[in-house]
Amino acid sequence: MSLRRRNLMLATAALPLVDRALARPALAQNRRAATLRLVPSTDLVSLDPVFSTALVAVQHGYHVFDTLYGVDSAMRPQPQMAEGATISDDGRIWSIRLREGLLFHDGTPVRSADCAASLERWSRRDTFGRAYGAAVERYDTSDSRVLRIHLKRPFPRLLDAIGKPHSAPAFIMPERLARSAPDQPVTEMIGSGPYRFLPDELDSGNLIAYTRFDGYKPRAGNPEWTSGGKVAHFERVEWRVIADKATSVAALQQGEVDWVENLPADLEPLVARNRQVKVENADPLGTELVLRFNHSVAPFNNPELRRFVMAVVQQVDYLATVTGGKSEDWRECKAMFPCTIPGIEELGRQKFGALASNPARMAEALKATGYGGEKVVVINAADSAAIAPLGLVTAERLRQAGLNVDLQDMDWGTLLQRRLSKAPVDQGGWGIYHSTWPSIAIANPVLNTTVRGEGERGWPGWYESAEMERLTADWLAVEDDAGRDRLTHEAHALALRDVPSLPLGIYFPKTAYRADLQGVLGGSVRYPWNVRRA
Repeated sequence: MSLRRRNLMLATAALPLVDRALARPALAQNRRAATLRLVPSTDLVSLDPVFSTALVAVQHGYHVFDTLYGVDSAMRPQPQMAEGATISDDGRIWSIRLREGLLFHDGTPVRSADCAASLERWSRRDTFGRAYGAAVERYDTSDSRVLRIHLKRPFPRLLDAIGKPHSAPAFIMPERLARSAPDQPVTEMIGSGPYRFLPDELDSGNLIAYTRFDGYKPRAGNPEWTSGGKVAHFERVEWRVIADKATSVAALQQGEVDWVENLPADLEPLVARNRQVKVENADPLGTELVLRFNHSVAPFNNPELRRFVMAVVQQVDYLATVTGGKSEDWRECKAMFPCTIPGIEELGRQKFGALASNPARMAEALKATGYGGEKVVVINAADSAAIAPLGLVTAERLRQAGLNVDLQDMDWGTLLQRRLSKAPVDQGGWGIYHSTWPSIAIANPVLNTTVRGEGERGWPGWYESAEMERLTADWLAVEDDAGRDRLTHEAHALALRDVPSLPLGIYFPKTAYRADLQGVLGGSVRYPWNVRRA
């Protein structure tokens, strides 16, 4: 859509987003003042935030659920549902005491048995969770307010694991739900978080609604990222799903919605002129753009071809497209870990884009890979402002490099299903898709799903490497910073050799909200707590 058309829509759109059926204007006004209306980046396809790693599912999870531990702005684990933890002298028994008076949305108390079942289910789904689960011998829940975790061996990063802030956090749910099959999503949303999910109001592709849980007891103290006092100031939160980004921005301009989670770069200048709207960086650590290969079928089961792609694409092409050319909103990062994380080195400086400006060498290098003209199917989430341009750039660049590319656009929900297929590309399979990962979610070897070698159990794409998993296990076991740095370097070098995924640089996404909102917090998702109307 052209900017001219977007301008026209912003000038003329009159959107029936707010409930105008209320008979009395004062009643409608009071309801509006008590409701926070947010436009999410995409529709909520999966309700289970442990089953799905999608950003929108994690954001939904923080409305409904809580965690035993969260993290502060320095990414240090802090007690959340827990009062605190003690560790036995041998490091093999962790005792976590729950805060008094915690309740689930159905009115039942939160017990240690609920926590044990939730952690057990989470540990079968999550990358960090599987490493944690392998160290657990058993849980003792004889005291309903004390969870005792008995370990087979010391696991020094236990609180980092259960307090991870993104991509399947260890959300706590009732035992009856947590005991369900880990390979099937939970559909009943009963948590102990600041908001209750309203299933009767769910209208896929249109509305997701929550109401404040009056039984929620926030911690004392100021909120930081996923820790601290999570005070819900709004009685109601509504997610208004608007696929067309110009329409969502028009709604924000007119005050029909309060918040647009992800502001497209080409619309930012229009919003910036409106004094009734604020535009901010959403996440101070940025978001990494990622190209994911399918390792299970041709042609990208060939590591030489994956290395070739690394050498021919240029991060700046992707970053400029996503940010509208604003160089201050991106950072090239020729590394397999985010450069915004302290201590990460750009070890791939000589590898990323090495052939991009040399067509003659590019042709020779492609021939040397053994590529035989197999179709490269790029599945592309056309309804995502951040992801849709990535597929276009990749398709064009790989065609120029001599690959046989088939770009297939679809919505994000369809892509999530399609990426589970391991069929050959001519039978409904795929070769490449793109995603985004908050930097904090892939900050170290155990967290970085994009390079973990878990094979069948791992992120769709199914890179398998026993060596990578050994390095990850060693990283978890070592307690000194020097040892962790050494192992991170080794894992980084291995990822550069095998290219499980291809990082495309870091951008700093913008979020936009009405100027009468206060208390908006930065982080990997948009948190509903602390936000209030002035």
